[in-house]
Amino acid sequence: MPVIGKPLLGHLLDRLECCSMLDDLVVATSGYPENDQIQEFCDDRGTPCFRGSEMDVLDRLLRALRWRNAETGVLIFGDCPLIDPDVVTLVVKYYQSNTGLDFVGNDLSTTYPPGMEVEVFSMDVLAESASRCTDASTREHGTLYIRTHPDVYRLHNLEAPPYWRRPDLSLEVDTMEDMTVIERIIDQFEGRIDYSLDEIIEYMDRNPNIGMINRGIKRRWKPFRGE
Repeated sequence: MPVIGKPLLGHLLDRLECCSMLDDLVVATSGYPENDQIQEFCDDRGTPCFRGSEMDVLDRLLRALRWRNAETGVLIFGDCPLIDPDVVTLVVKYYQSNTGLDFVGNDLSTTYPPGMEVEVFSMDVLAESASRCTDASTREHGTLYIRTHPDVYRLHNLEAPPYWRRPDLSLEVDTMEDMTVIERIIDQFEGRIDYSLDEIIEYMDRNPNIGMINRGIKRRWKPFRGE
């Protein structure tokens, strides 16, 4: 959906391009015809786009990262257009500094505002999880097999520092109510792509009625993570 003349995916990619910790970006979408517009948008801006399975997201993710010769995967979800590059940097640096870990994310439990999810993992671990996981409903959720097997993988949840610990603010896009919230935020910072999570929180706190617009939405991810 367009906001200020640019699809949400464009806002997301613009913000990720501000992150110095990322060597490459690839958009992983499905081969369904309705996603041709994603391919076209990526082609126009010069962003690699991988087309894979609609339902087997684990396979799509693995093949997309292998296509770009990745050694480490950094996963950002398409419904998180306001992701702060500083949050990405924090999670990546923690992973790099703790070489004994297989997976570092800030979404094993919810301490950041939803919409700020980042996952970092080795390609060897992702490939190994793909060979182990045979359940289609689990593969649909990408890294879910890794996240739900702490007996097999060394996992770490990076909790939000106090100034970012706002799980009450929903900055993701699942519904039209979410779109209204995201549009208000992007409008507030029109002309900028570098506004921070701190600025978003400050704006939401000054305008609590905006956060109420999508506060009651039931989220599909809640059964898969702690509160």
